[in-house]
Amino acid sequence: MNANEYIRLEEQYGANNYHPLDVVLARGDGVWVYDIDGNKYLDCLSAYSAVNQGHVHPKILSALQEQAKKITLTSRAFRNDQLPLLYKELADLTGYDMSLPMNSGAEAVETALKLARKWAYQVKGVPRHKAEIITCEGNFHGRTISTISFSSEPLYRDDFGPFTPGFISAPFGNADAIADLINSNTAAVLLEPIQGEAGVVVPPKGFLSKVSEICKKNNVLLIADEIQTGLGRTGKLFACQHEDVHPDITILGKALSGGFYPISAIVADKALLGLFTPGEHGSTFGGNPLAAAVARAAIKVLVEENMVQNSALLGEYFIDQLSDISSPHIKEIRGKGLFIGVVLRPSAGGARRFCEALQQQGILAKETHEHVIRFAPPLVIDKETIDWALPRIREVLTRP
Repeated sequence: MNANEYIRLEEQYGANNYHPLDVVLARGDGVWVYDIDGNKYLDCLSAYSAVNQGHVHPKILSALQEQAKKITLTSRAFRNDQLPLLYKELADLTGYDMSLPMNSGAEAVETALKLARKWAYQVKGVPRHKAEIITCEGNFHGRTISTISFSSEPLYRDDFGPFTPGFISAPFGNADAIADLINSNTAAVLLEPIQGEAGVVVPPKGFLSKVSEICKKNNVLLIADEIQTGLGRTGKLFACQHEDVHPDITILGKALSGGFYPISAIVADKALLGLFTPGEHGSTFGGNPLAAAVARAAIKVLVEENMVQNSALLGEYFIDQLSDISSPHIKEIRGKGLFIGVVLRPSAGGARRFCEALQQQGILAKETHEHVIRFAPPLVIDKETIDWALPRIREVLTRP
């Protein structure tokens, strides 16, 4: 079959809920992916940061294969020999006492919301079913009914109400606005340290630390959604660490498996996660031995191969080089580490055409919110590869 035949099958039999570039990928290796015709591309999306460790990392692959030969699923009705080790390694990595594994990022967000509400009723003394959670405009926390209930994107909401109550929104980057919304029923503030789907939106310096102080002062939990920003993407293990902030709950996903398997988790101290009792929350696949083995390997290679440090060093270089491109189409370059958004002026005609042109140059990037090109290659990228990409990016961005 050729590419057009694969695309025709997908469009005929698959739901039309994505708008992918017309490239049919068949293989990946490190920062490179290959289509069914053998054409080679630099992956500058990393499956929305799920493959921070690079495509088909051999050590994660080995862990997956070895565990798959033994046992893949026990359900949480029984214990397995991988999950306790993952618990300990997550605690050592993150500095939190405990973790609760799930599958998708949206499930982990829902888990954090449930935990915050239970804490509000059991510990803070909020009247039952009156808890409020403050979120930020422009957020993306998933596609469930609850998570779209506090989205400010009409496309995600318009045909999917009625919505889950208990959420109020403040402008992203405005700590004072968050403070003004806090009342005696406020359980938590939920935010992304850098908003990804909104177009790699970096808040003003000091925003995270100020919100953290506001939460502590008002006995409100701070929940950081680090599903996309976490595990090295921004040049720190967690993006909150850029301001020395340690949230009450951190949400993990995507790169927690290195792209091999759906794995997510929330991490928090025992005073919080200890509130869950048997039967209150769970998942058939959450914490399964295959997932745990993969996550353990994904964490190990991230640390041992200095991927976080590489993201910081090469991210700064990449941003500097992109900032030197002289193009009437570019409004600004923003980001941290290897989490970069090239913001285009409305007169540029949208980011999609530039992403399609980059594809022809052997670079796969994706538009977000119409006017932003996101560059987020795997954290194993080297300077030589960035230098290979830059002239091609420059040529595309300076076209009429």
